[in-house]
Amino acid sequence: MGWEAWFTLCVVTVCIGLLVYLRYAPDIILMSGLTLLLLSGVLSPQEALAGLANEGMVTVGVLYIVVTGLRETGGIAWISQTILGRPRSLPDAQFRLMLPVAAFSAFLNNTPVVAMFIPAVQDWARRHRLSVSRLMIPLSYAAIAGGTCTLIGTSTNLVVNGLIIKETGGEGLGMFELAWVGLPVVLLVVLATLLLSHWLPQRRSVLSQFADAREYTVEMLVVPGSPLEGMSIENAGLRQLPGMYLVEIDRENRILPAVSPHERLREDDRLVFTGIIDSVLDLYRINGLVPATDQVFKLDSPRHECCLVEAVVSDSFPLIGKSIRKGRFRTLYSAVVIAVARNGARISNKVGDIILQPGDTLLLETRQSFLEQHRNSRDFLLISRLVDFQLPRHERVWIAFGIIGLMVLSVTLGWLSMLQAAMLAAGLMIITRCTSGTIARRAVDWQVLVVIAASFGIGNALQITGAAHAVATSLIGGSAGSPWMVLSMIYLITALFSAVVTNNAAAVLMFPIALASANQLAVDFLPFAITVMIAASASFATPISYQTNLMVYGPGGYHFTDYLRLGLPLTLLVGLATILVVPLAWPL
Repeated sequence: MGWEAWFTLCVVTVCIGLLVYLRYAPDIILMSGLTLLLLSGVLSPQEALAGLANEGMVTVGVLYIVVTGLRETGGIAWISQTILGRPRSLPDAQFRLMLPVAAFSAFLNNTPVVAMFIPAVQDWARRHRLSVSRLMIPLSYAAIAGGTCTLIGTSTNLVVNGLIIKETGGEGLGMFELAWVGLPVVLLVVLATLLLSHWLPQRRSVLSQFADAREYTVEMLVVPGSPLEGMSIENAGLRQLPGMYLVEIDRENRILPAVSPHERLREDDRLVFTGIIDSVLDLYRINGLVPATDQVFKLDSPRHECCLVEAVVSDSFPLIGKSIRKGRFRTLYSAVVIAVARNGARISNKVGDIILQPGDTLLLETRQSFLEQHRNSRDFLLISRLVDFQLPRHERVWIAFGIIGLMVLSVTLGWLSMLQAAMLAAGLMIITRCTSGTIARRAVDWQVLVVIAASFGIGNALQITGAAHAVATSLIGGSAGSPWMVLSMIYLITALFSAVVTNNAAAVLMFPIALASANQLAVDFLPFAITVMIAASASFATPISYQTNLMVYGPGGYHFTDYLRLGLPLTLLVGLATILVVPLAWPL
């Protein structure tokens, strides 16, 4: 190896060491390593920056926009409630999550599957008081394992199958042929994750560590024809809202206090809640519930064009001492009071009957121009818009699901590439107003994209300098001529390369080495090719080894070592299963 190869190996080793032992952001560490390779001349600017134009990186960025269409139409809440259900415990929650994700990933590209489930899992974990850091890694691992079951499960399977066809001149692998090894891998990953889940960290998000002292009182109405009609309070998800309490139900002018979780909802039920702002917003996201005041439908602007604003009542507020209803608040301010908070105390009155006092915090549904008109008004001490919340457009939820279905179908049938389909879906989400351009721009997680781009650049250096090929050849040379030993070495080396470069690059790099090893041993090369395929996808040990691992890195609040703790033994267990099953399904 030349000095460039040795220098590249040193840079990779230092980057991994810093990621393991320091708490610096991964994008800073990897971009620093890439900068060293660029300044030293190991990589040209085109080679170093190739990751920025990589389809995989851009696809992940565009998928963040696609998912906003689901979130803004209430589709995420539907997924968390319908598909994931109500878990009885953390292992039950992990099991409920991993099985459907693995099943979806067997037939769909696992990147959009994970992109769709991340916000759903965040919402689900918050509702059921689960640690999201114990769910995000299982989400990624299930998607990775599910992709090994079919030929179209991951792009790596298709890449290696293309190399097999090129080598043999035949038809390659069948659609479900990989299931012989893929299904045992899925079962092993699910069972091992459930058994070793106590190794996963239990962390709260930064925002969840600060309690919201404001307790709002809010009234919601079950609209006629609502999907909630006939459902119990518990099944409707109204008992799992953290920091929210259902005080009573007003049904046909009859008050039902101390509501049982088995009480069934009826149309025109008026539900009185008290709780923190996040759970008030959750109520807005539930299809079939609307604010009990009909005043929201009398605003000048359509509801989807309105926004939510918090405003604190001042001493000079003209309606002090009057109730919200009798003071004609909507007429005076072109805004509707949705909820009221008062010094952390619980207000027992209905919203319209609350008599306003100085210092009350009002949650208002109003026009976009409210802030400009009243920012300097003496009536309010402080006005702030809830910028991260948009009133959900439930009537468009099936349009959003249809767009995602079209995206998946076009990729599965080979009509479009994943990037083309994702960009088309993102555009359709905006055109059909399932999301807005402003929300779409804020949705992209740039830290994840920088890490992916830097990983591609560093992977290029390992390939271009010949470092990866030299390491693989020297390690396999010491395998004592045993087909089983060579098969084991190929798995370990492929998994190692997949942990520091992309899985597709690891597969392409190892395929000719596996082919040469099979020829030298005078055995069928197909078991070696299958082993490369599985090992390249068994990327559990590091966050930079697979796009889905990176996608859950931030939402789960993980550190680099969190992946090593569970991912390293999982990689070895999958390797053992692969070495045992592959020679049985495809004899040497």
